[in-house]
Amino acid sequence: MHRLSDIICIEHGLSIVENPKGKGVHYAQWMEDHKTPSRRDRLRVAVDAAMAQNPAGIEVLLMRPREDGYEVKEGKRPSLRGKGQTRFIRLDTLGTGYAIDDLASAISGEKTHAPQKRAISAKTKQEVNLLVNIQQKLQAGKGADYERWVKVFNLKQMAQTLNYLMEHGLTDYNEFCEKSLASADRFHALSVQIRTYEKRVAEIAVLRTHIQNHIKTRGTYTDYRKAGYSTKFRTGHESEILLHKAAKDAFDELGVKKLPIAKNPNAEYAELLSEKKAAYVEYRQAKNEMRELLTVRRNVDQLLEGEKRVSISERSHDIS
Repeated sequence: MHRLSDIICIEHGLSIVENPKGKGVHYAQWMEDHKTPSRRDRLRVAVDAAMAQNPAGIEVLLMRPREDGYEVKEGKRPSLRGKGQTRFIRLDTLGTGYAIDDLASAISGEKTHAPQKRAISAKTKQEVNLLVNIQQKLQAGKGADYERWVKVFNLKQMAQTLNYLMEHGLTDYNEFCEKSLASADRFHALSVQIRTYEKRVAEIAVLRTHIQNHIKTRGTYTDYRKAGYSTKFRTGHESEILLHKAAKDAFDELGVKKLPIAKNPNAEYAELLSEKKAAYVEYRQAKNEMRELLTVRRNVDQLLEGEKRVSISERSHDIS
């Protein structure tokens, strides 16, 4: 009966349930699962995501919500405020397991953090999918039922492709191609920019480590020099001397003539992280736009190629 039902639906252009999940839920439960998530729901999701990364401490834990755009007010009872909010929300008001003591215990391993969020199924616009090449699928062994389903699917995708072109004013094919290429160029440029940020962030992280080692071992190395680079003195302080020399070698390699002040790399590090975060927002938008444009372009090219084949077939028929 299930197979017969699917065949009838396919023949009449209706959707089918490919992977039935069995018995449904009560309507009240369905409404609860599909209601718009509240600000506390989203904040719990942000905290859960931060805990999933096994942070080293509360300060590290609170860095993740900051990266997601939350404003953090620290203290004995930390609170956060997202974009568009007028008031801060305290962590201890999010429910069991979200108070600062509970999170600290979970980080130290004394207890396990149990997320209390419900699944958030954000409503997204219907995306344009690639047209299916019916002939190739049939040659691969697909049957007549699949052919009918593909025809309906392709009709829907052609309609969505046309809607996309009209909504974005892409009625000229050459301009459309130029826009798709420009979108790809923008995405790749942002990729290069983000990799540059990441490389510099890694360099600064290494530089900060060498600065700290240089400061900690400077006194020992001064005494070593005053001792005439004594072998006996080196044997007793070898680890500190090696750290100091490694720091000096790193400064020489980076072209640092004067010892940087520790706060300067920290300021550049924070600035780079901020710029990288902003670039990532633009990067994700550019990635989605590029994928959408390239999908639409492939559909358009496939449709135009199909019209070309039909035109050639009709002319050859007329000649014959």
